[in-house]
Amino acid sequence: MGWGDLGVYGEPSRETPNLDRMAAEGMLFPNFYSANPLCSPSRAALLTGRLPIRNGFYTTNAHARNAYTPQEIVGGIPDSEQLLPELLKKAGYVSKIVGKWHLGHRPQFHPLKHGFDEWFGSPNCHFGPYDNKARPNIPVYRDWEMVGRYYEEFPINLKTGEANLTQIYLQEALDFIKRQARHHPFFLYWAVDATHAPVYASKPFLGTSQRGRYGDAVREIDDSIGKMLELLQDLHVADNTFVFFTSDNGAALISAPEQGGSNGPFLCGKQTTFEGGMREPALAWWPGHVAAGQVSHQLGSIMDLFTTSLALAGLTPPSDRAIDGLNLLPTLLQGRLMDRPIFYYRGDTLMAATLGQHKAHFWTWTNSWENFRQGIDFCPGQNVSGVTTHNLEDHTKLPLIFHLGRDPGERFPLSFASTEYQEALSRITSVVQQHQEALVPGQPQLNVCNWAVMNWAPPGCEKIGKCLTPPESIPKKCLWSH
Repeated sequence: MGWGDLGVYGEPSRETPNLDRMAAEGMLFPNFYSANPLCSPSRAALLTGRLPIRNGFYTTNAHARNAYTPQEIVGGIPDSEQLLPELLKKAGYVSKIVGKWHLGHRPQFHPLKHGFDEWFGSPNCHFGPYDNKARPNIPVYRDWEMVGRYYEEFPINLKTGEANLTQIYLQEALDFIKRQARHHPFFLYWAVDATHAPVYASKPFLGTSQRGRYGDAVREIDDSIGKMLELLQDLHVADNTFVFFTSDNGAALISAPEQGGSNGPFLCGKQTTFEGGMREPALAWWPGHVAAGQVSHQLGSIMDLFTTSLALAGLTPPSDRAIDGLNLLPTLLQGRLMDRPIFYYRGDTLMAATLGQHKAHFWTWTNSWENFRQGIDFCPGQNVSGVTTHNLEDHTKLPLIFHLGRDPGERFPLSFASTEYQEALSRITSVVQQHQEALVPGQPQLNVCNWAVMNWAPPGCEKIGKCLTPPESIPKKCLWSH
């Protein structure tokens, strides 16, 4: 979902009344970022509080390549990483993930092996349908075992966009909250993917948006969040429950307009390290603690949710590793602003960094000319000469620097000769050098693919007659084109 998809962020159709109310009753962050312009690495960063370059969710197969976890990937979240639900157990929390996991689908990467107590959802995105011969349909799990597959027991009509998944995910969330609210502290990670192409919505929402099918999906997500907030209030636990809404990357403009969202005034979208690829909607809600109607200009990151959640539970982050997430409680409770950088990685490469209002691009790239000529366009209608490049351009000697307050669309780089440029360059260079000197990259998890490791025979398949025969095991380097 993109920065510009919510009414409170200026979407003209104003079709997100519940999220808009959540913002009005809490705190809105206009300057909040994912940890990566792609799904899997950003989710790994959310749950570890660490950049993907540290937790292994990147590839070294090629320079500055986006990589994620399709079902042929061999890697996943390493055992050495300590995930948020695992740490929250120390404070007695019960944790559930609803929706897309995306941190590896092989048995050793199962979310219940990494701290979650319950799971309803899928290990991969809802791509398909497949013929179950060359490639299997993606399984849906309840806890340890699969209970069906997308396009089979869990249908998605690609022609009409109809699927009941968001309603199923909503009910899972509501049931979990009802069971835990009065007995245990709980952590619910509601990771729905209806706005990811192929976009879907349930029948009552299809055709109800001014924005087409994508808007239908956004409206259903908004409605679901409204029901969860209402339940917290009905159970009289709202003042003891911290709720945060955000996204894992910018809207995928390649799917626009029917199946792509809005990144507001920002440049490009998902897959890129321009603002449209990584700046996200972000709302905090905690009645009685986070004062209503606040807008914070704190630079925030999805990784901050790791550290902030631990602080809320009275815990501290692991001291034996670098943690990139900040504790945002001073911002949330006292309105304090903390100086910090935002690093924009694409694969193994630091593409850009923001400090204060200034953003420096050390490399620019959208995607290759070859891909672009095939119709793959991450920045439709947004060509900026010398910025949205189709060759991987090296600016490390003389970075492109933008003032994001005056120029949020990254269209007018500062003059190299200006005093403002020189001062911004000096400040950003110092922070980047310190970061790179201390950086210890994790073992890359997204280098090796193998068709034999796909979801042929997930746990529980034999109980429902859904086991398939895998092909011969042939490990190979994954090919990441952009």
